[in-house]
Amino acid sequence: MNSSRRTSTPHRRAAFLLLTALLIATPSSAQEGVSRTLLTADRLIDGFGTLHQPGAVLVAGERILAVGDDALGGSWDERVDLGDATLVPGLIDLHTHLTDAEDAYWEQVLVTTTPSEAALYGAANALTTLQSGFTTVRDMGPAWSFTDVDLRNIIDEGTLPGPRMMVAGNYVSATGGAGDARQFSIYVDVPAVQNLADGVDEVRSAVRTNLKNGADFIKILATGAVLSQGIPPGAQQYSDEELAVAVVEAGRWDRFVAAHAHGAEGIKAAIRAGVRTVDHGSMMDDEGIEMLLAQDYTYYVPTLYVGVIVPREGASMGIPEAQIQRSTEMMRYRNATFRRALEAGLPIGFATDAGVFPHGQNAREFAIRVENGEKPMDAITAATSLNARIMGWEADVGSLEPGKFGDVIAVPGNPLDDITAMERVFFVMQGGAVVRHDVER
Repeated sequence: MNSSRRTSTPHRRAAFLLLTALLIATPSSAQEGVSRTLLTADRLIDGFGTLHQPGAVLVAGERILAVGDDALGGSWDERVDLGDATLVPGLIDLHTHLTDAEDAYWEQVLVTTTPSEAALYGAANALTTLQSGFTTVRDMGPAWSFTDVDLRNIIDEGTLPGPRMMVAGNYVSATGGAGDARQFSIYVDVPAVQNLADGVDEVRSAVRTNLKNGADFIKILATGAVLSQGIPPGAQQYSDEELAVAVVEAGRWDRFVAAHAHGAEGIKAAIRAGVRTVDHGSMMDDEGIEMLLAQDYTYYVPTLYVGVIVPREGASMGIPEAQIQRSTEMMRYRNATFRRALEAGLPIGFATDAGVFPHGQNAREFAIRVENGEKPMDAITAATSLNARIMGWEADVGSLEPGKFGDVIAVPGNPLDDITAMERVFFVMQGGAVVRHDVER
């Protein structure tokens, strides 16, 4: 995958200077030349599974210059001492939906809203996500096609603040499948929805169309979905041949495929095809786990918290009762699958499905993972260096080490003692610019 455009974003600085002036005023950020900021705290987690005490990061311009003793021994223009806190790399969420209002059910969006509304909500949601500590996201497709491409571009050029975004642009779905929004009435059409592709040739065309229109990767719906009508979530939606051609065609563009997949057979078909990630993976069986263990390209990327909040609060979020019931039934599989994958030693990506639930709550995923047996440090590593490797962005994000972007967050106390501290981010730096610093906490 060619990730240079997404990770080399020199014009982002203007957005952060503006946001800084509005929120917290950090004068050194506006000085001429490259300013140096030293961040210190009682602890630092580097993103690779090591706890350092005390913690120190020296940031010069957009990049990290030094960490630990090397940082303390350097010179700086400004020091920010965060006290009894832990410095952590900016977090990465592999499964978000930033555009649209949070309480808008995706099928209703297409007959009651406009793409411009989606984009405006996306700008607000992007800022919320950034301020909650998620400095990088992989956005898995909007209801209105390619509004995520526009949001990514406007953030990259520095007009608005938000996380670094890798975007899908549009779903690739079969007729009657998880992404088929034409399910209101046979007499109601949604002409802007052009994501349906049946057969090898149409799938190939859909992949080419999405990439031509600015997608960074391809999202294909390998099985049915929980929060949609049509084929059940446990059923395989696309044939092995259709999945395979999507991967081959994306590869020609030096891009990867992410497969939405709940059912066991669809998961295994996606793995055979060579997708980069199996998202959700709710009903993955032991054979699927063994297939993942036997290779080193495809990753399991579950979304656990959404399975908790939808049965509990789905009605207030406008989700139809039948789909709340689907989610309740899927809960029987999600956590058990995660525990079996953990016991097998699979590397497990960190993702949330934020957008189904309110943005800014992404970090609640940590507690669910830890409750199901993952060590707190491993959960943090998943949301940092592992996710960066999955995206192919490990040269720039995912860890606190010299040369990486100055994406640094702070949480109170020690999250290894209380993982819910990850939900209480009070300091966020992205690309060397402070975008959040709560003095009172």
